[in-house]
Parts: sequence; C-alpha cells; structure tokens
Amino acid sequence: ESNDLIYQLRSQGIDTVILGGLVANLCVDSHMRTLMENGFKVYVVKDAVAAPGEEAYNAALVNYGMIANGVLTTAQVTQALN
Repeated sequence: ESNDLIYQLRSQGIDTVILGGLVANLCVDSHMRTLMENGFKVYVVKDAVAAPGEEAYNAALVNYGMIANGVLTTAQVTQALN
C-alpha cells in the first residue's frame, strides 16, 4: 500500500468502484482485491482491460468472476449509469 486510495474514496462517500485498466492480471486484479477486502462494491469492465495474451486475459476474467461483485461490458456499465 503506497497510496491513500481507500481513504480518498471513503472521504468522498464512495462505496462502489468500476475498474478498467492496462494489465488485467496485475494492476486491475490487485486493485480489485484491495477494494473488495476493504468493503467496496467492485465491478470490472471486461472490455476495458488488457493483458499480455489471451490466456492471461481469460485467467483474469475467471478471477474477477470469483471475487468482484460483477464483470460487465462497457455497454452494460453505460446503460446502468444512465
């Protein structure tokens, strides 16, 4: 932990986080786990993450499905936010 992300989110009254990012099986996974462990609702946008190959991407999706509150597409997130 080298940042104050949890503090900043809590101080703004945020309890739900939508994640996307560059490396599905490293950064996105790490942030997802940290946020979940700290009591946040976490949704991962599966078409807004990348990985160093199809196997790594698919493995990350399996992990997301077991840990996150949901694994959605960009279209699903956009519709839910509207």
